[in-house]
Amino acid sequence: MRGIFFDPYIMKKNLIVILGPTASGKTAMAARLAAEFGGEIISADSRQVYRGMDIGTGKDLEEFRIDGRVIPCHLIDILDPDQEFNVFEFQKRFYEIFSALREKKVLPLLVGGTGLYLESVLTRYVLPEAEPDERIREELAGLTMGELQEMLLAMKPQLHNQTDLHDRERLVRKIEIEKARQNSSKSQTRFPQIQAGIFGIFWERAELRKRISARLHIRLAEGMIEEVSRLHDEGVSWERLESFGLEYRFIARYLQKTMTRDEMAAGLQTAIGQFAKRQMTWFRRMEKKGVAIEWIPGGDYPALASRVMKMLS
Repeated sequence: MRGIFFDPYIMKKNLIVILGPTASGKTAMAARLAAEFGGEIISADSRQVYRGMDIGTGKDLEEFRIDGRVIPCHLIDILDPDQEFNVFEFQKRFYEIFSALREKKVLPLLVGGTGLYLESVLTRYVLPEAEPDERIREELAGLTMGELQEMLLAMKPQLHNQTDLHDRERLVRKIEIEKARQNSSKSQTRFPQIQAGIFGIFWERAELRKRISARLHIRLAEGMIEEVSRLHDEGVSWERLESFGLEYRFIARYLQKTMTRDEMAAGLQTAIGQFAKRQMTWFRRMEKKGVAIEWIPGGDYPALASRVMKMLS
């Protein structure tokens, strides 16, 4: 079925979403789908947007090469590590790419595990662009970190990125964005029409833990520690590295000699397992909000391809 013709104007769905926890194998399965259906991948990963962060973010770029053909992939390697990327920027860029692919009659496949990013387009988050507001910044200048944290959590109790709470500049910026969002009118926001078929890759917890452990050992052997060291040598601060998530946080601490290598590896494996559990909790919450996810057993590509074919035809 390789290269099936896709016409978004006559098919039941104009977007296929492949989601799942870390180490579930969703990227490899999505790449095979893209090759078979003539589609292109849009990454929904909050860290893979950064250049030079390859092993720690699990880009696995070789998985996008199918039978000698490189599958086009969007929103990977688009920024330097010192640049900011957030859910507003993701949503904006996703809509642009989705609309362009639709015009070309190419099937978009949205793939990733960052629940906030996925939910922002599947449930149409209203995220107005928030320019820096000097009036707000003057009002916030006299507040303590604790007062700023309380203000942000009052506006957004379920904060996705907890690192925003520990950096004053990021905290103020987040409050600006939340104020703009709360003051916006939903009637002013226009979204492209999306009919999504959503599939989740599911493994039993014990098997997923084994996959997480095996993948971590491979990535350490491939040079993940050296990658973090290189990024720091190139000017990325330890604080910034820690903000990029578990792999960078634990390895940064190991490189600063606050833990041994064994402590780093064991702690990282446990933390990744806990993160995978939180991802599944997020996906289940999406289902409770009305997002219909069809769960496919991990590794069963034929079942996924068959269901996608039925959903599109």
